[in-house]
Amino acid sequence: MGHIVVIGAGQAAASLVAKLRALGHTDDITLIGAEPNPPYQRPPLSKGYLLGEMEEERLWLRGPEFYAEHNITLRLGKPVTAINPAARIVLMGAERLGYDTLVLTTGAMPRHLPAAVGGDLQGVYTVRTLADVDGMKPEFVAGRRLVIVGGGYIGLEAAAVAAKLGLDVTVLEMAPRILQRVAAPETSDYFRALHTAHGVKILESTGLERLLGDTRVTGARLAGGHEIAADFVIVGVGIVPGVGLAEAAGLAIENGIRTDEFGRTADPHIWAAGDCASFPCRGKRLRLESVGNAIDMGEAVAENIMGAAKPYDAHPWFWSDQYDCKLQIAGLNTGYDRIVTRGPEAEAVSFWYYKGDVLLAVDAMNDPRAYMVGKRLIEMGKSPDPAAIADPATALKSLLK
Repeated sequence: MGHIVVIGAGQAAASLVAKLRALGHTDDITLIGAEPNPPYQRPPLSKGYLLGEMEEERLWLRGPEFYAEHNITLRLGKPVTAINPAARIVLMGAERLGYDTLVLTTGAMPRHLPAAVGGDLQGVYTVRTLADVDGMKPEFVAGRRLVIVGGGYIGLEAAAVAAKLGLDVTVLEMAPRILQRVAAPETSDYFRALHTAHGVKILESTGLERLLGDTRVTGARLAGGHEIAADFVIVGVGIVPGVGLAEAAGLAIENGIRTDEFGRTADPHIWAAGDCASFPCRGKRLRLESVGNAIDMGEAVAENIMGAAKPYDAHPWFWSDQYDCKLQIAGLNTGYDRIVTRGPEAEAVSFWYYKGDVLLAVDAMNDPRAYMVGKRLIEMGKSPDPAAIADPATALKSLLK
């Protein structure tokens, strides 16, 4: 296997290099990251870190000493500019680094608003990197006016932080409801009510015409002409996979870097894992944007580099923290045609996604038992009678038998 070079220093990369060493790879490993920080957790950026409840070091997945002790060379703050697959060389500007095996864990990048609608004004932010959040942190002062463009999980998490810090928050969502792309109406209703109770204004079916201001944003003009004031703006309108290097190197792209079931690209010396990779799974081609997938696929690719020849079988799970609510999601809800509600009981409620008689996914709000049981059922391929799920007298654990 020789020298293994990993491009992209995120969760997938950290999991992969640690697994390679655990499996006995003794040759050189080089981990290259464009950011100056060692691999760190991204989910707390829009939650605990933005709130000031976490120091930067607590975000690190492992301290720099781990990489030193395991003879993993970190090349941080070194953006890769090109890959030459024929010569098996990675270029970082004028510097050339050879590899025997290359792994792309290039993650994803946030979508930006075009300059034509004010996306280049000062005071307009996205949430993806430590630098992004460090840049916006000083804006979070009680009484200031924040406009969030996009009612997905990132936007809603930022709204929750801002509301807790005493800001005046407005969320703009072009679709008829928040979370429309990723969740059932029941989940949308739950979080709309939660945010409204905390004073957040949610404007659905509301398009943005443009942001206002000469050099710095001062407001937003909505579709239809109404204007609202803003001291700063956060854009949360999704992410796109980091495929630029792979595409320029001639690798196949299909909603991400296309891999086989083992994580290998069309080039036998190049692999991919995490947010940037699309892979076959149960008759579909998936690209998953989640910590769970980054960890699991990173480790699976490490095993396959070491010769396991084991197809990657994804078991999707996700989470979101907003105010005192912890949302946990198991499975993928694509194609559902029925929602079964369990609860509410105290502050816990869960929504179970079915397609016909088949359980696809579960959204559990402050209900870790429903999440754990639902996740196990989906992994086991079991679909309980929806009536049993809805019946509060049913002990969920009994459904696993």
